[in-house]
Amino acid sequence: MKTQLTALTLCVATALGVALFPAVGTSLAGHPPPTQVVPPPVALPVANERPRIEAVFVLDTTGSMSGLIEAAKEKIWSIASTMAAAQPAPEIRIGLVAYRDRGDAYVTRTVDLSADLDSLYATLMEFRADGGGDGPESVNQALYDAVHGVSWSQEGQAYRAIFLVGDAPPHMDYQDDVTYPETVAAARARGIVVNTIQAGRNPSTARAWQQIADLGAGDFARVDQAGSAVALATPYDRELARLSAELDATRLYYGSESEQVERRKKVDAAAKLHASASDESRARRATFNASASGKANLIGEGELVEEVASGRVDLDALAPELLPAPLQAMAPAERKAEVAKQAAQRNELQQRIGDLADRRAVYLRDKVEASGGAEASLDDQLYRTIKEQAAASGLRYEAAAPAY
Repeated sequence: MKTQLTALTLCVATALGVALFPAVGTSLAGHPPPTQVVPPPVALPVANERPRIEAVFVLDTTGSMSGLIEAAKEKIWSIASTMAAAQPAPEIRIGLVAYRDRGDAYVTRTVDLSADLDSLYATLMEFRADGGGDGPESVNQALYDAVHGVSWSQEGQAYRAIFLVGDAPPHMDYQDDVTYPETVAAARARGIVVNTIQAGRNPSTARAWQQIADLGAGDFARVDQAGSAVALATPYDRELARLSAELDATRLYYGSESEQVERRKKVDAAAKLHASASDESRARRATFNASASGKANLIGEGELVEEVASGRVDLDALAPELLPAPLQAMAPAERKAEVAKQAAQRNELQQRIGDLADRRAVYLRDKVEASGGAEASLDDQLYRTIKEQAAASGLRYEAAAPAY
């Protein structure tokens, strides 16, 4: 039996989002059905010199998982921040496979690996658990889609992991399924570790989950039906949420009309988040976005302030029609001044967020210690698993606790 996995809450949350998004690829049944995959919302450049973390959360989204799913929605940014705490700072891409069973509204729905966690979160918030109720679920199909239906990288310098989260065993009576031993073997051949997290205490699920983790060179963990996630508010959350919105407002996207339409989707996803998410969730997002690993999520592609500051774009060389609307009517000197102003404001906001995030982390860890610790939580278990497994990819985690 493997070391019990920890902080899975976020995993769960992450995997959830997949199920609800209408544009997501859906597998309707059978051995291996053609799986449509939602492409990454924003194509982000890959820095080959940086290590990479790629995690796909495979989540049971039937009705019995509703408590765990709701808890997970609040934890996606904590999970991302936990992953980002490594040295050297990794590039982080997360994907989702939601699954139910044949006869439900869908069998699987897949969201491809992406560094754009804002769009992933927007999908997640739309998700609701439903269906199921008859025992085994389409676990075999879900694992198959996680291994073969997403764009895993080919570089060696990467920690690649699947986190299977559910409370019911797989259907082993579907004759056209690829069963999990074959799929897990394919995962291992591609350098993907397969971890399992059991919700509840169904002994049939425990046996299957333990075997999947053993075959996948991964960890097995068990949490209660609601996920045992650490969910504490802090005195810093509201201010961090406010600063996060101000940081988003420093972004200026450029490009052709079609490119700007596409990039506007990222801005809209962030606006939706600020309008609907809790202060605690927005504070966690601010913490992640201010980190080195969170830069890809914050900036995305075609962001003028970042590209001018880095020297990748000459502002004077851009045709006016390619500029963001607020800059088009300005004189060249005014444009430069405005871009420089946004860059300075961004740097100041990131420093303020970083300082507050550090104070928030100390506050939370003191609270958790005072309550007797969180060793049984998804948060803690997930952190321990990532910390141990990612070491083989050159990633070091020095903190004693995860980012709650």
